[in-house]
Amino acid sequence: MTSIHAFWLAGRQTTGETTLDVTSPWDGRLVGKAAVPTDAQVEEAVAAAYAVRDEFAATPAHVRAAALDHVSRRLVERTEEIAQLISAENGKPIKWARGEVGRAVSVFRFAAEEARRFNGGEAQRLDTDAGGQGRLAFTRRFSKGVVLGIAPFNFPLNLCAHKVAPAIAVGTPIILKPAPATPLSGLLIGELLAETELPAGSWSVLPVANDKMPALVQDERLPVVSFTGSEKVGYAIMDSVPRKHCTLELGGNGAAVVLGDFSSEADLDWVAARVATFSNYQGGQSCISVQRVIADASVYDRLLPKIVEAVEGQVTGDPSDPKTDVGPLVNEDAAKRVESWVDEAVEAGAQLLTGGKRDGATYAPTVLADVPADVTIACEEVFGPVMTVTKVDGEQAAYDAVNDSKYGLQAGVFTHDLQTAFRAHRALEVGGVVIGDAPSYRADQMPYGGVKQSGVGREGVRFAMDDYTYERVMVLTGIEL
Repeated sequence: MTSIHAFWLAGRQTTGETTLDVTSPWDGRLVGKAAVPTDAQVEEAVAAAYAVRDEFAATPAHVRAAALDHVSRRLVERTEEIAQLISAENGKPIKWARGEVGRAVSVFRFAAEEARRFNGGEAQRLDTDAGGQGRLAFTRRFSKGVVLGIAPFNFPLNLCAHKVAPAIAVGTPIILKPAPATPLSGLLIGELLAETELPAGSWSVLPVANDKMPALVQDERLPVVSFTGSEKVGYAIMDSVPRKHCTLELGGNGAAVVLGDFSSEADLDWVAARVATFSNYQGGQSCISVQRVIADASVYDRLLPKIVEAVEGQVTGDPSDPKTDVGPLVNEDAAKRVESWVDEAVEAGAQLLTGGKRDGATYAPTVLADVPADVTIACEEVFGPVMTVTKVDGEQAAYDAVNDSKYGLQAGVFTHDLQTAFRAHRALEVGGVVIGDAPSYRADQMPYGGVKQSGVGREGVRFAMDDYTYERVMVLTGIEL
C-alpha cells in the first residue's frame, strides 16, 4: 500500500481531505501520494506566517544559520535516498538527480554563511554638506514580509531550496508551493526543517493545486511572490498583483555561440560534447539548456557532424540506470508538444539531422539545421531535447542572432580571446554570459536571472536575500566624526 506524504503546516506535519497521485514519467508507476491541504488549512498557514513575521525577523542569526546548516548536513546524509526520489517523481536520470542534491546542499550551506554576515549595516557620513554636519546615516535591510515561493517541476529539490533558504537566512516566513507533478522533494525539505528550532509558522510546505493559486497570490499578507516557471503564468501573476514585489524566473532559449577562433579539432570536439550534453541533460527541461547553436561560417561545416555524432551518443532510457543520459519529459503531453514543434519546423523546410522520434513521454535527442526564423521552435522555449544549429558570418552577426529573441536568460560563447569575451559581455542582452562553455552553467551563489521576457529580479542566495528585503536608513544626530 502506498504511503501518504503529509504536508507541513506552520512547521507541523498534517494531512487534508484529499491526496494527489505522483507518478513516474518513465513508466507511469505510482511513486507516492501527497496530501493536499484544504482551503482552511491554507488559511491557517498564511495566518501563522503573518503572525510570526516579527518574531522570526528578531531571531538571532546563529539560530537561523544553525537551521540552514542542519538541512545542508542532512541532505548530504540522505543523498542517495533523495536522488532516487527526485528521479522517480521527475524522470531525471539518476546521475543528474545526484547532482541536484549536491547543489541543494550548497544552497543551504551558502545561506547559512550569508545569514551570519547579512545585515550588519552600513554607516555613511553626512557632513559632506554643511547641513549634514554632526549627522551619520546608518542603513540596514528589513524583511518585505512573508514570501510565497512557487517552484517548478524540473529541479524539484534545488529550486525549492532557492526559495526557502534565502527566506530563512533573512528571517522572513515563507509558504512554499512545490509543483503538483513533483511535490515529494519539496515535502522532504519540510521534513528536514522540522528537525530544527525555527519558530512555528516561519515555514510551510503546501502542495496546493494550481487552480487554487490566484487567491493565494493575491493575499495581501503575502507581499512577496517568488515564482519560477512559464512566461505565461509568471506575467499573469505580476499583472494580477501590481503592488506586490515579484521575482520571476521564467523561460529562455539558450544560445551557444561558436566563434572563428575556436577552431582546432580539440576545440570543436569540446563544443560538440558540451552542447550535446546540455541540450539534453534534463530531457532539455532546463531554462538554460542549449536550444540554439550559432556557429561562425569558418567552423560550421566541421562542427555540425561532430554535434550530430555527440547527440547520437547520448544514452536515452530508464532514469534509474546510471548509464542513462536522457530520461523522459515530465509527461506525455509535454513530449507531444515538442514533437509537434519539430514536425512543424521540418514541414517548413528545416533539416532533421538526428532524432525526431517520440516514444510515450520520451523524445529522442534531436538536431535541426536550416530552421526557418518564423517557426515556433525558433522563437519559443522548446523545453525538450532539441537543438537548432545556425551558420552566421562573423562575431557581430552571431551576437545579433542571440539578441533576436524575446528571451534573454543566459548565453555561452566559445572563444579564446579575452577582448572578444568582454565584447560579448557588453553586446549580449542576457542575464549571464558563460565564456568557453555552454550557457547551461549555474553556480548557486551567483546572481541568476534574465532580461526581456526571461524574468524580473535575481536569485542566487545573497541576491534573493536582497530581493526579500528593503533598505531602511536611520539618521543619528549630534555625532562627532
